[in-house]
Amino acid sequence: MMSASGLRGHGVGCFLAVASASALLLPAASPAAAAGGSATGPEGQKLTVSTSSGLDPAGETVTVTGSGYNTEKGIYVAFCVDNGAGKTPTPCVGGVDMSGESGASVWVSSNPPSYGEGLAEPYGGSAHKGTFSVRLKVRAKDADTDCAAAGVTCAVITRNDHTRGGDQTQTVRIPVTFGASGATGGSGASATPSTNATAGSGTTGGSGTTKAADEAADGSMASTGSDLALPVGLTAAGLVGAGAGVWFWARRRRTGSVPNPS
Repeated sequence: MMSASGLRGHGVGCFLAVASASALLLPAASPAAAAGGSATGPEGQKLTVSTSSGLDPAGETVTVTGSGYNTEKGIYVAFCVDNGAGKTPTPCVGGVDMSGESGASVWVSSNPPSYGEGLAEPYGGSAHKGTFSVRLKVRAKDADTDCAAAGVTCAVITRNDHTRGGDQTQTVRIPVTFGASGATGGSGASATPSTNATAGSGTTGGSGTTKAADEAADGSMASTGSDLALPVGLTAAGLVGAGAGVWFWARRRRTGSVPNPS
């Protein structure tokens, strides 16, 4: 027959084993939200996008903000093929949004031609301190352009509007990648943007709001963690409780205080 001290040691051992198993079962922290991106333009403009990696190929709305822009020059904010430094980013997915309703591009100008009045959004600020914040619908492809095709790189961009064709002084690029079935560069898998960006290099940084915030703005509820968190947590709690019961039973057995059944 096992002694009281043996029972006690056995009970403590069971408790520690169960507690260790419970710790292993506890869910890990959920991954961080997808990072945004940023880039610096040729005249010190700062462009940021709220989400630049793992976007839904079917379409996702992001927030694009800019500062340090020349308010005398109107710009387009769009999602276009990046043809390299010194070249106009074109064609653009969704084309030019002349109605202002599709969300595929935004015209920002404080002094547009008469036909652009009411369509173009004015800058905030003045001179070379122009600012803007717009929402842009980004999708992997349309009938004419496929940003998931091999060798194709697409980016959220700003460029001077049609009144200053060929002027690249406000061309700024932030490459974008898609999750699941699409990716820039035709690799077939999403890539994580690198940090510290400039417009010339076309790389992205880590600033910007979270993807979850944009999903919430679109009317969808962002996930708050793993779907397994609740059932696994309850299982772990049950195992800890069982281990504690064994330990207390062993302790009471040792002291002779376990009651006899009636």
